[in-house]
Amino acid sequence: MERHLFVLQRLSAMVLAPLVLIHLGLILYAVRDGLTAAEILGRTQGSLGWALFYGLFVLAAAVHAPLGLRNILREWTPAGTGLVNLLALAFGLLLAVLGLRAVVAVVA
Repeated sequence: MERHLFVLQRLSAMVLAPLVLIHLGLILYAVRDGLTAAEILGRTQGSLGWALFYGLFVLAAAVHAPLGLRNILREWTPAGTGLVNLLALAFGLLLAVLGLRAVVAVVA
């Protein structure tokens, strides 16, 4: 199981890396051009492309971050594996739910 989780975290990092770079580029573009939040929302609302982009971003982060947190908790706390796994899973689900809600709010 550990090997599968290791591979899953690396695969999620491979998905996240270009998405983060694109996201940061978009932020720089928006700030440079002085776009307001209303203008940004006007450009994203109703866009399937942005929904897919940020939906993938959220799901990759919701896989990647909890696996890292799981490893930290395993190394730095006396908590048992079952508790650590449960906490990491709960954190991942929380990230996914909150992130997808934000995507819907920005795109819908």
